[in-house]
Amino acid sequence: QVQLVESGGGLVQAGGSLRLSCATSGRAVSDRTMAWFRQAPGKEREFVAAIARDIGNTYYTDSVKGRFTVSRDNAKNTVYLQMNSLKPEDTALYYCAATTWYAVTYNSGNYNAWGQGTQVTVSS
Repeated sequence: QVQLVESGGGLVQAGGSLRLSCATSGRAVSDRTMAWFRQAPGKEREFVAAIARDIGNTYYTDSVKGRFTVSRDNAKNTVYLQMNSLKPEDTALYYCAATTWYAVTYNSGNYNAWGQGTQVTVSS
């Protein structure tokens, strides 16, 4: 079973940037499709971005396309989420998740490993 630990969250002004990290242990990061989800207060958890296992294709929800970039460092077994041009509506608890699926799935129920979450707060 893979273990996930997120870091990098914080408070930033609108227009600023943050980079989230998700360190994995137990399995190679390239052996899993890795995703970022977020959950704002009173809202459901939503898919943000993912990088597919092996070939590493990337996918984004429409609201973050052009602003967020997901990547991985196989040597460090770490997945990143670079977030630029942040908006107040990006404020949420961000989770890293892993699945053995080869294809990226937007359904949180298909991910069987989760980190504890890291808070991102964007002030206006």
